[in-house]
Amino acid sequence: MNTSRSRRRTAKTLRSAALAVLLTTGTLTAVAPGARAAAAARTETPVASTSPVAGVTESVVRVKVPLPASFGNRPVACDWLSYLRYRSSGGPAASADADRILVAQPGILEGAGAFDSVARNTVARAAEQGRHIEFWALDRRSNCLEDHTGIDSGDEHTAVDYYYRGKQVNGRTFAGFTGNDRLGWMAKLGIEQTVRDQYDLLTAELPDQQLRKRKVLCGGHSLGGVITGYFAAADFDGDNSTTADAGYNQCAGYFALDTTVSTDLGDLSGSIPDDTNLPDIGLGYGVVQAGLDSGVLPRSLSAPVLLNPETMTLLAIAGVGALQAPDAEADLPSYLPANTNIEATNRFLFSKDAAAFLTGSPAVKDFRLSNDAVLGALMDDDSVPLAFLQSSVGFFDGGPIADKNFPVANGGSGAPALFGTEYKAIPEQPHGPLYTWRNYDRVGDPDDPGYKSADGTPFTNAGKEVTDIRELARSLALQPLDFTEQYFPTKLVTDIELATSPQVKRLVAHPDGLTANPTLTVLAGDGLLAGRIPADLHPVVADGYQHLDVLTAAPVQNNGRPEPVSTNLASFARTPK
Repeated sequence: MNTSRSRRRTAKTLRSAALAVLLTTGTLTAVAPGARAAAAARTETPVASTSPVAGVTESVVRVKVPLPASFGNRPVACDWLSYLRYRSSGGPAASADADRILVAQPGILEGAGAFDSVARNTVARAAEQGRHIEFWALDRRSNCLEDHTGIDSGDEHTAVDYYYRGKQVNGRTFAGFTGNDRLGWMAKLGIEQTVRDQYDLLTAELPDQQLRKRKVLCGGHSLGGVITGYFAAADFDGDNSTTADAGYNQCAGYFALDTTVSTDLGDLSGSIPDDTNLPDIGLGYGVVQAGLDSGVLPRSLSAPVLLNPETMTLLAIAGVGALQAPDAEADLPSYLPANTNIEATNRFLFSKDAAAFLTGSPAVKDFRLSNDAVLGALMDDDSVPLAFLQSSVGFFDGGPIADKNFPVANGGSGAPALFGTEYKAIPEQPHGPLYTWRNYDRVGDPDDPGYKSADGTPFTNAGKEVTDIRELARSLALQPLDFTEQYFPTKLVTDIELATSPQVKRLVAHPDGLTANPTLTVLAGDGLLAGRIPADLHPVVADGYQHLDVLTAAPVQNNGRPEPVSTNLASFARTPK
């Protein structure tokens, strides 16, 4: 990989960002004895599910692993690590007795709940072949700040009232979204602590290192591939001459989902929006860390449009509505309170052109949309203009459709990777028909209108639709650990951006660890690496998939074949003879 070229490309993406966050110091030193003892505290709670994928048992596991005292004051919940455990219902109850265990790191602005579909599909596919595997979807420590109370009510209006109108749910009042002044402990939550958390969790759950080396497969989605790279290259006892503790010796193999296992962000162009609070990486490591410690630089990644705790919560609320009454006419756009954040997000996501964005007319509340159509507009690759949020869940239905030529025009050349490659569409007639949603498996049916762009290009076809909108809604609204991530630690990205600084470079103690184990790379055919797929990695390419589809795709595709990501993961997890 050409590191200098990829760094220039990423720096160019970040240059337009507003000034904001960055890093911490330290090496991967041995964990304090007290922390190891504390790791014995553990809870595991069964998760009831309405998933159509049978034979999979889900639970949420929490393990107490306190942060070092140097992190300062933080909520009690943030001294626990959490993950979603998926296992074969007919398999062993103890993880150590499973045939294999896949451990997955989430991407940017992503939580453990995003892995729900791929985890279930993979466990079920392996069980069909007579093998009992587990899939652990990890949650980042910073997700301890999220309040699920409103979402867990199962009612869209109740959720809005809880988060935006101060109304109580089950005797609890929302404390508000956490501001930068209360995130001081996150100033040190970078790549070092993130891989340390994975190591501590694995050693607490699976104390036998030889068992980990035989049975654990380490990987992730998007940024999770880079985190896996740092994990593989890490040394956890402070002595590089001993290797039983090295990251690569905790894994039997690696897997990368629309990413690569590396220590570089170059392959993730388009995964970080231009208007986040990331600065141009021209500041030194020490300056950045001082800014984070003082709070001059924001400690959590955010942007004024869509990507902030408030609007990330809206995605889950839309999921609640789509589950509650999928075909009913939505009132979420009008029921939400009017504020600058929500107005700017609605304009960015639902403006036909620049004039509509600037004037706010017509607004999303001027259209009649079903609850499914609201969720589709927020998450589908033919609607949302942010590549890292895109999935292929179907298309609008029920009325005339127009080209969405904002923020970029359809059919143009040289569009930033951030916006993806698909033509974007939008309902055309305000105050008109009820726009509904055609699910992925009904695209191309005889009654499909076959909507086309003004230049005659079909907006979509059956081969490009792979995710069930109902299952996407379930993952957003019903998981005990969120699909999205409200408080992403900015230091995690800026550490990696400053990979050549001595403070970060020393974390790559075993660079050969990245290639020490076999690797499965599965890429979305229309995802972040579309058009520049690294042939030397011999990847599996899932045709028609977008960046999120590798996590959310339905178990059976429109061509009648089994879902390829989980099929290949199950094959990769086959225990060697």
